[in-house]
Amino acid sequence: MLPAEFIRRKRDGKPLAADDIAGFMKGVTKGSVSEGQAAAFAMAVFFNGMSRDEAVALTLAMRDSGDVLDWSDLPGPVADKHSTGGVGDNVSLMLAPIVASCGAYVPMISGRGLGHTGGTLDKMDSIPGYASQPDNALFRKAVREAGCAIIGQTADLAPADKRLYAIRDVTATVESIPLITASILSKKLAAGLQSLVLDVKAGNGAFMARPKDAAALAKSLVEVANGAGLKTSALITDMNEPLASAAGNAVEVRNAVDFLTVRHRDPRLEEVTLALAAEMLAASGLASSNADGFALAKESLTGGRAAETFGRMVKALGGPADFVEHSDRYLPSAKIEWPLASPRSGFIS
Repeated sequence: MLPAEFIRRKRDGKPLAADDIAGFMKGVTKGSVSEGQAAAFAMAVFFNGMSRDEAVALTLAMRDSGDVLDWSDLPGPVADKHSTGGVGDNVSLMLAPIVASCGAYVPMISGRGLGHTGGTLDKMDSIPGYASQPDNALFRKAVREAGCAIIGQTADLAPADKRLYAIRDVTATVESIPLITASILSKKLAAGLQSLVLDVKAGNGAFMARPKDAAALAKSLVEVANGAGLKTSALITDMNEPLASAAGNAVEVRNAVDFLTVRHRDPRLEEVTLALAAEMLAASGLASSNADGFALAKESLTGGRAAETFGRMVKALGGPADFVEHSDRYLPSAKIEWPLASPRSGFIS
């Protein structure tokens, strides 16, 4: 089908066939579909939405636009988590090593900051020498040796998503649930996962401020992911205030190290991190229930295994071998630090 006819069908609210979606996305990847045509398609989806079957087809087409990783040589389940983002949300930095230290493999492909939300990749970049965008050989080596690796999307994984997202970003079509769903899941499917847990944020610090919008996004993500063959569940968590008592790349890494080494743990951050760990361990078959998964995750923290795993990951990806023990030596600090105590409780506005 010609791109113009494909766009016209979506504009007019007619159903799109999976083969036609695959052909259009192949054109997006190769450049035979122009930026204007891709933008027109995104706007048509923004206004008319997509059926579940269309969203599944779009997700699979974007996944198949590049490489799909194969982890069948690993002797354990392959799992991951994705957060829709918030403020002071450094959960991934603790969650990946916690779950890995319990026997799973976590190849976590993360993103950079978007809007007001902090990016996991930006946080990892504050660690000197850490290769946040390694080639596939180093990525695989790190996952095998450390059990987890937090990296950025490479050019070979879901390139159609990368091009379409860049177009959406400048055409006011980012806030479309079907397009958000396909963007998130195409990368997770390309990562070769066996199970996925989603942390969908709701509140004034999240992209979905209203709980009903967060619930709609969670429903779309879970239905499409499972329809595409990836075992997926979702938690909706509160983002009406920062999770960590830190907001910023280096300070959130320092906060994560303090969390893993039991120097300091923010209660809300601990609650969300352990709930997601329990869900991941149960979904991957390493725990018989969420309660069992919670106990395993808690034990990995108190026994120091999660901190050791984080240290191995940093070393495997080129960071300092003694980073966990001496993080303050390596992380940058502000030139001026000024304690500011509030005279009363309340909200900063």
